[in-house]
Amino acid sequence: MVKETTSPYSIVWSKQIAEIPKHVWDELAKTLKTPFLEWEWLNNIEVSRSVIAGTGWQPNHLTIWKDEQLIGAAPLYIKSHSYGEFVFDHKWADLSYRLGISYYPKLLGMTPFTPVVGYRFLITPKENEVEITQLMITAIDHFCNRNRLSGCHFLFVDPDWQHLMENNGFSSWLHHNYIWSNKEFNSFDDYLAVFNANQRRNIKRERKAITKAGLNVRVFVGKNIPHDLFPLIYKFYSSTCGKFSWGSQYLTSKFFEQLYPHYSHRIVLIAAYTKDNNKSPVGMSFCIRKGEKLYGRYWGCLEEYNYLHFEACYYKPIQWAIQQGISTFDPGAGGLHKQRRGFIATPNNSLHRFYNQKMNGIFRHYIGEVNEIEKEEICSTNLNLPFSKH
Repeated sequence: MVKETTSPYSIVWSKQIAEIPKHVWDELAKTLKTPFLEWEWLNNIEVSRSVIAGTGWQPNHLTIWKDEQLIGAAPLYIKSHSYGEFVFDHKWADLSYRLGISYYPKLLGMTPFTPVVGYRFLITPKENEVEITQLMITAIDHFCNRNRLSGCHFLFVDPDWQHLMENNGFSSWLHHNYIWSNKEFNSFDDYLAVFNANQRRNIKRERKAITKAGLNVRVFVGKNIPHDLFPLIYKFYSSTCGKFSWGSQYLTSKFFEQLYPHYSHRIVLIAAYTKDNNKSPVGMSFCIRKGEKLYGRYWGCLEEYNYLHFEACYYKPIQWAIQQGISTFDPGAGGLHKQRRGFIATPNNSLHRFYNQKMNGIFRHYIGEVNEIEKEEICSTNLNLPFSKH
């Protein structure tokens, strides 16, 4: 822990979120729409050793204190690579090295391995947000210069916070993810009604295939989740990483085991069982809920069944979300198969500042053109959604 004083504030840098009391951190974090800036989630990532210096993620969290009260906080990480970020900046890194400018290490603000919109500074409403934001940015600039970090980057940022940071000299880079929105649906049939006839038939056929295969897909929520399912989440997650995403297995088994009991209130599990075994699921998806928002995070299966992925990751969560009055469902990273099931390409932004003037100038000069290309891609993608024209 490193402490500096700028009257009347104390600026503290912590290499473990455990150095910051849970209750004071969550006084700021629990008011947010996103669950992924809460102390329990971030601490679990660290104590499970999913995030450590050895994996290229060195925690260095910034906190601002006034009269012993926490008034501002930012989860931050020193990165020696760009893996696990889901914002693919490798071309910028290549350009930097061609210019003879080191790209790593860099300072990163995001929830590790979590491509979910909502990152922002945590600031008490009792203070002036603009003033505390400027204080935190100044502290970050000094920290980066002192430690020879090439730049500061915030990913999947809260859209409202984005404008405040742009006013403080950060440049926005446009991306997109896929989001399902509840159009005041009362049933799964209402959801189906938005599609053209061909896609409605496809979805019904895929769901019937699950029934014909003798699978029973069940939803478990919060305290009703059997304890023995928590260690299995890692098994399914690991299986998927091994099959499709070599090199992307970032979370340890301990991370999933430690979700019980203190974070289980946020968890929604969709588990598929065969008719011969209602104890051990053959497939499972892992979601997080906070308020009216649902987030799909991980999925896996130990036996291959046609369309089980779609049922566990899209159809059953959507059906449950409609029943629960969920407004939006972010199913996680990925592309075309989400679009075919009514997930709309939705803009999100990252924020960037390079401390080398040449690199910062090039980024600012070209990022507008890059963003225009991304806007065109978002529009083109959404023109091809399989919705009814009526």
